[in-house]
Amino acid sequence: MLDMDSYTYLEDCLRKESVGLELKVRGWVYRRRQSGGLIFLVLRDRTEIMQVSVKKDKVSERSWQAAEKADIESSVILQGVVREDKRAPGGFELAATDVTLIHSAEPFPITEYQSPEFLLDKRHLWIRSRQQTHVMKIKSTILDAVREYFKQEGFYEVTPPILTSSGCEGGSTLFELNYFGQKAYLSQSAQLYLEAIIFALEKVYAITPSFRAEKSRTTKHLTEYWHVEPEMAYWTNEDTMKFEEKFISHICQRVAHENAKDLQQLGRDPKDLLKIKPPFPRITYKEAIERLNKKGFHLDWGDDFGTNEEKALTEEETKPLFITHFPGKVKAFYMKVNPEDPETVLCHDLQAPQGFGELIGGSQREDSDEILVSKLKSQGLNPKDYDWYLDLRKYGSVPHSGFGMGMERLTKWICKLEHIRDATPFPRVINRVYP
Repeated sequence: MLDMDSYTYLEDCLRKESVGLELKVRGWVYRRRQSGGLIFLVLRDRTEIMQVSVKKDKVSERSWQAAEKADIESSVILQGVVREDKRAPGGFELAATDVTLIHSAEPFPITEYQSPEFLLDKRHLWIRSRQQTHVMKIKSTILDAVREYFKQEGFYEVTPPILTSSGCEGGSTLFELNYFGQKAYLSQSAQLYLEAIIFALEKVYAITPSFRAEKSRTTKHLTEYWHVEPEMAYWTNEDTMKFEEKFISHICQRVAHENAKDLQQLGRDPKDLLKIKPPFPRITYKEAIERLNKKGFHLDWGDDFGTNEEKALTEEETKPLFITHFPGKVKAFYMKVNPEDPETVLCHDLQAPQGFGELIGGSQREDSDEILVSKLKSQGLNPKDYDWYLDLRKYGSVPHSGFGMGMERLTKWICKLEHIRDATPFPRVINRVYP
């Protein structure tokens, strides 16, 4: 006898083993069409979509009326027998024996061929779309893989503050707020606080929101994003890059194996991600400048790389590319000066292949308080604002390194998305804070 309190997910209905079974499912109407005494409902739940046929002469009058009122996005409970039908999505169909209408939806405002701005206005509804469903599932796997790898490597997850008294990446991109009469800022990065914690736990990481007041209208910028940041005592810049290769590879392998269907629906071949294994190619900043100028760019020493430059450097790569040893004058104050070339710092950017942009920025941190004070002053920052940070170099300072990775940028690359706004459920960009 059928247990009326048990529901079957649609992905389990779409199997040969389910043919002939009478199952109970629930979800939302994804598509609908009617021809006389036959109604086809395409149902969606968290796992899949499946066609349901409702024949007027096979169900009760109550069920038929419920099916007639079940417009797009109506919520329903359906009972029926699974049968094979190659014309149906997924090759199987549920022949309904009972239909219960939970809620009859109003006419759904999202139809085909809507503008990106309209879809952003209706983001609270658009996240139900198949694209967003696939992206959110993949992002969940990415987050799980991130935590799994850090735990495997002996890291502790910690919880640094979001409200700060000073910036990490520069004052021009800080969101300022009034904190009970004092100036405070939304965090750009947890790095400085993580550096303090390594003197207790040695290897730590945090996954926190970060905020950048950058007036950038590009396909790779958000004003609010989720930031994965580890810091490691006694590690060098080289140690950090070797870790990142294995870290990124681990994430790609997990997603390729666990989300193959989601990737395929987004146009990404899982086999491409399975090939992401160490070692990753490397070039220095100097070599990058030379390579770009040979491609027709006109760059001088100290120029930064934008979207076009990043694309030109990585368009032929199949794995992420490390760019190392940037000029100190274009990088943050906390990066350690390269002892072999004082014009550069011990740092790296990890660029995604095929022009998807920067995934990671990392470096060895400066461990001398005297050098840090000098660098703060040279960048127009007040050392007094960083007294607590300078203390870390006075009481048991050690060589240490770390990096920051934007979750949305990684998701954008893994999912092959055109715009970073589709890598998060409710994107915050320069012109949007609603809904």
